Amino acid sequence: MSIKEIITVPDETLKKISESIEHVGVNEKKLIKDLFETMYHSNGIGLAAVQVGILKRILVVDVSNKDEEKQPMALINPVIKNLSDETSVYEEGCLSIPETFIEIERPKICEVEYIDEKGKKKNIKCDGLLSTCIQHEINHLDGKLIIDHLSKLKKDFIIKKISKFKKNPDRIVV
Repeated sequence: MSIKEIITVPDETLKKISESIEHVGVNEKKLIKDLFETMYHSNGIGLAAVQVGILKRILVVDVSNKDEEKQPMALINPVIKNLSDETSVYEEGCLSIPETFIEIERPKICEVEYIDEKGKKKNIKCDGLLSTCIQHEINHLDGKLIIDHLSKLKKDFIIKKISKFKKNPDRIVV
């Protein structure tokens, strides 16, 4: 297992659509382990393969609290089958958009069909934070980011701010 580098905006890879997995093999299982290790190391609750530069339809999530037992879930080729009319709002952050949090309204409940690490087809109905997290990560697989919910002006401002930070990594904010 290894911790992967998470790519950040404005990297064009984040806008690309990820490809479906035909077979869950050794490489996919290793990628899933690496994604979990990278996500936990970065204090995230979700991570899509595209965020480490791999255009495969794989994502991992774990929305457990720090004082709870971990509840890792890997979803391969996830497809949203149903969304509730009822919505919820969460202030979402993203490991590919550092230091940025945006209130986003999404369907409160989603039903997702996916393949697990053993290659078995599964269905899950999720609510609350898990629903939001899975929708967020599936958006990544489709080349969409949380900043795509913003006006062009706000989106450009955030990308410019992050680009400056990347050019000046030794900059200290007091």
